[in-house]
Amino acid sequence: MKHYAFKGILQNNGWLENIAITIDRDGIIVDIEQVNENEVDTGYALPGFQNAHSHAFQYAMAGLAEKHDADSKNGDFWSWREAMYRLALHISPDQLEDIATMLYAEMVRHGYTSVAEFHYVHHDKSGKPYDNLAEMGSRLVAAAETAGINITLVPIFYQKGGFGVAPNERQKRFISSSVDDYMKLLDASQSVCKHYKGANIAIGIHSMRGVEPKHISEIAQFGPQNLPFHIHISEQLKEIEDSIEYLGKRPVEWLAENVALSERFHLVHATHLTENETASIAQSGANVVLCPTTEGNLGDGIFPLRKYQELGGQWSIGTDSHVSLNPLEELRLLDYGQRLVSHKRDTFNSSEQGDSGLFAFEMASTAGRKAMNNFEEKFFEVGKPLNAIIYDDKSPLIGSTSIDNMAATILYSTDASMQQATIINGKEVVTAGQHFNNESISNKFFKTIKELENR
Repeated sequence: MKHYAFKGILQNNGWLENIAITIDRDGIIVDIEQVNENEVDTGYALPGFQNAHSHAFQYAMAGLAEKHDADSKNGDFWSWREAMYRLALHISPDQLEDIATMLYAEMVRHGYTSVAEFHYVHHDKSGKPYDNLAEMGSRLVAAAETAGINITLVPIFYQKGGFGVAPNERQKRFISSSVDDYMKLLDASQSVCKHYKGANIAIGIHSMRGVEPKHISEIAQFGPQNLPFHIHISEQLKEIEDSIEYLGKRPVEWLAENVALSERFHLVHATHLTENETASIAQSGANVVLCPTTEGNLGDGIFPLRKYQELGGQWSIGTDSHVSLNPLEELRLLDYGQRLVSHKRDTFNSSEQGDSGLFAFEMASTAGRKAMNNFEEKFFEVGKPLNAIIYDDKSPLIGSTSIDNMAATILYSTDASMQQATIINGKEVVTAGQHFNNESISNKFFKTIKELENR
């Protein structure tokens, strides 16, 4: 048994002060009880953040797509995609594992305790499947285990080069040509997840432009019904124009009419929506995964969050291309983007709470867990693993803040220097800003980047 005595723990309806949590050898909470103030030995605990959308290999190019020719008018998502393709074509399994391990260790350092890995670099450099169809996925699971983070591996069905367009040479490592090929990949990926207790599986479709729409409907209807279903959708205006030309409908419009959306569906970005599309997602119970720093970096646009929330829509956050790994930055940028277009300051609000910090943490946590096939609603609960990020009560700003103002203070006014520890499945993986395995992980990352010669 191990015992933590916190200055406070955040629960769904607010803070509990001077709380001890006892865990067993497997990291499962066996007791939550109030203690005397003089028994407290650590700071304020929030539930670990859920990173609901990640492309791990892209961490190797974070910050490298920001140089633009003075006369260039093509500095958009589609030019960025070409840089991404160049990287994807060169990474070996060992290099992917090293990059992902470094990335996941940094996620943990910033307070993420789970990640949904939207994974589409499946084949070897010639475009042929490995003997183990899930070789690259197995490296991601191994990376997560080394870093100590929980992972939901989302092997991606990527079939086309665009609506009605054959895949191009630069996409050859991604492609499953048929539903049957994808289901074999999914099965192989599920098998590799069995090697790590912190791993599980989800279904993933790259996008409506990346898979023939009738096959999306087929997998949604006849594929496993007990797994989360992730898909990029309506991220770019060109994607919507092409969808209208090919299908006669916008992407979300077509999806809502042809797929029985439910809370197991996670629509990534969904940036450009009509009012009817916004309502259809919210009313279906499906979730949206928002990645504000990547969406901002790529110039995608701003999701209609205020309207979506008014209709009861659920959302989570992800770091996508990993230009930022700070969950607080994702939440702040999400909020501030809405404030700038609405001229109102109550983006994260509800009649029940009125606390922007608590609302944001609860929404991101609850919907984020669903993306990982975890339907726990309580932040900390007996019988569940202890996954938490601890904020330092010795930090002047936190230490001087009343409990009523703590959630908002952490959300809007702290950074990684105020984080004391990250605990995953009961294990203190980060202490005082240092990952327990940082030196080994960093050395391998430096070696891989030197080999790639891309930075």
